[in-house]
Amino acid sequence: MIDIYGLDETSGTWRQKAAALAADVVARHATDVDTSARFPSESMAALAQGGFYGLCSDVSFGGQGQGPAAFAAVVEEIARHCGSTAMVYVMHVTAAKVIEASATLPTKATVLRAIADGQHLTTLALSERGSRSQFWAPVSALRAQGHELQTHAFKSWVTSAHHADSYVTSAQSPGAQSPLEFTLYLLPRSRAGVQHPGDFNGLGLRGNDSAPVQLEGVTVRQDDLLTEHGQGLACALQIGIPWFNVGSTAMAHGLCLAAVDATARHLQGTGFEHTGTGLRDLPNLRARLAEMSVATEQSRALLGHTLREMAMPDAATPLWVLRTRMAGLQTAVQVTDLAMKTCGGAAFSRHLGIERLFRDARAGWVMAPTVDHLADFIGRALTGLPLL
Repeated sequence: MIDIYGLDETSGTWRQKAAALAADVVARHATDVDTSARFPSESMAALAQGGFYGLCSDVSFGGQGQGPAAFAAVVEEIARHCGSTAMVYVMHVTAAKVIEASATLPTKATVLRAIADGQHLTTLALSERGSRSQFWAPVSALRAQGHELQTHAFKSWVTSAHHADSYVTSAQSPGAQSPLEFTLYLLPRSRAGVQHPGDFNGLGLRGNDSAPVQLEGVTVRQDDLLTEHGQGLACALQIGIPWFNVGSTAMAHGLCLAAVDATARHLQGTGFEHTGTGLRDLPNLRARLAEMSVATEQSRALLGHTLREMAMPDAATPLWVLRTRMAGLQTAVQVTDLAMKTCGGAAFSRHLGIERLFRDARAGWVMAPTVDHLADFIGRALTGLPLL
């Protein structure tokens, strides 16, 4: 059978490895990670040891050299068991790809080798309190301080905030005339002035440690720059957004697949003693399950098409990337909502795990670029307007 994401034999092996690891380690800790709102340390350690940190890094840096299709498949398998772990992993791989694309970071090879060895966790730190979900318009700025640069910033939502070894972050370039003229730089979590003023207590993805990071007079050295000054937006559009969109869409699909499986099991295993019939004998419940399955596979097929577009990109590829993420996020909300309705009180009481999927699915809706942003971007592209 042809894989929906077009995986070859090697990539398929990585999917199988991820499925086995997720069913063993990730699944074992998922409920506690959610209930306690704690970082999925055991799951991330297993991914690091299994070579997944460097899955998409080039082989010249010790990575596995896999592309977006393998990334999507691996994320999907993780998300079937723990959305929080999947989110941490998506941010890590996306940030690692931004690091790999850098032509200015002198320590790039060292950092990427540490990532491939499972010794370095990285993440994105882009959204700011001043510009909220419009992460492409930072209000923080780099200002000259002697021979170096200095910045003050309040990064509002940073996945793995307390656990990442480094942040791929942004600030307006020195002398910028617009917030769109920003620079990306790599900031070690241990750098003086990096503060963590809060913890995360969210509705969903409760273990992804998406907490604020405050920068108080932080020194940014020339050797920290991931892009030339003012070239951060180009890197974000060409590298960061496509990889993040693929990963977050695959995460949404993993939640959908888990919801379909859990709903099907519940309908098969539960019934009415007084009539001797099962829930699966009710046509309205079967119809809801069918709707869940069809919606999930439609969105997965769209991602599969987009992955093929990314392998041979043209002018239409960015639009496919935007459509795919919007579809994935909408589908996750639709499917998990139907799962709750289909399973009723059993889902509401949490013991099926569907209620967690329901909450996790809603996090993507407000995660930049939000569904509203995606809809506007797609509409702008279709009517000939610039994206920003």
